[in-house]
Amino acid sequence: MAQHSVEQRAITAEAANAAVVAAVAKAGELGIRINVAVTDASGVLAAFLRMPGAFLHSVDIAIDKAYTSAGFGFATAQWAGILQGDEALRLGMPVRPRNVVFGGGLPIREGGMLIGGIGVSGGSAEEDAICARAALQALGLDAA
Repeated sequence: MAQHSVEQRAITAEAANAAVVAAVAKAGELGIRINVAVTDASGVLAAFLRMPGAFLHSVDIAIDKAYTSAGFGFATAQWAGILQGDEALRLGMPVRPRNVVFGGGLPIREGGMLIGGIGVSGGSAEEDAICARAALQALGLDAA
């Protein structure tokens, strides 16, 4: 009999929580205030943490960075290079709802399998990415 489904893995609630806490700790070291979100592999919010005083609009940006990186399976910072080479993508992708095309979002992989995404917003794109990488490192995962 043919099988009509595939198994998928998802980040645990405990790991999602540990990731947002680790990102906030790194932001504190950097002297910035962030919003940080973790989604499961399908882009559904699994954890969120907002530092007091973090930018209001960064709430949605952090969630959308996690959503974008989980949905495409690569860092949101990679969009800059991808968009340079294709005018249609350059015009279309940045205006897609919830698609973020600047740094601060990373996919979360365990054993090569996509299990979620993390998005950080509140600092520069580079600072946001540093906080996201620190979260993955706190989980013992590669921060590619």
